[in-house]
Amino acid sequence: MVTPVLPLTMSGAVVKRRSKIVLGPVDLTIGGQGLTIVLGPNGAGKTTLLRALHGLERLAQGDTVWQVPLDQARARQGFVFQSPIMLRRSVLDNLTYPLRLNGMAKPEAAQMARGWAARVGLDRALEQPAPQLSGGEQQKLALARALITAPEIVFLDEPCASLDGRATREIETILLAAHASGTRIVMATHDIGQAKRLATEVVFMMRGAIVENGPAAAFFASPKTPQAAALLRGDIVE
Repeated sequence: MVTPVLPLTMSGAVVKRRSKIVLGPVDLTIGGQGLTIVLGPNGAGKTTLLRALHGLERLAQGDTVWQVPLDQARARQGFVFQSPIMLRRSVLDNLTYPLRLNGMAKPEAAQMARGWAARVGLDRALEQPAPQLSGGEQQKLALARALITAPEIVFLDEPCASLDGRATREIETILLAAHASGTRIVMATHDIGQAKRLATEVVFMMRGAIVENGPAAAFFASPKTPQAAALLRGDIVE
């Protein structure tokens, strides 16, 4: 039996830049199920938290602990950046790349890639260079590339921040399908409407610290802190 990578526990985590604390100290547990939305205004530390959980940020203090060795945990998670990173190759090659890295044979990888392209509406663009796609198409490609290896958890840094309503709806549909199939999702956004549509759990941040953390229904119905209540009223929080 394969040991799950989750829960992930972050304890006393601090990230510094030029000796200044930009995150923490943070204590947070990401359980094995759910769709966690990291919510907060611009500059709250959402991106830094996601990067620290994923291992892209070096901790000045504290640690993060997976249920499996770190190399295994890294192989079983994904990350989608706010500005998608495209290989200067075709859509098909972008999708087959992570599968080939994992040792999958080329014909099998191509077949799976075509299936995922159809799933995210890019089946007619398989031979198109990925950098030539629209912003929404690139984000869908980045998401499909992150999900194609069936990771146990995916971190997403405001993937809809620069997208229009239609592209946002398409991304959210993909995310909800991935969540329904068992992928653990942790996603940053400053969009309260999106958080309400997607979240089962909310982590609310300000100034590099977690102000409130709990089930989404309770957070939106009865926020425990003045800062969260102000955010939900539409007030400016900083």
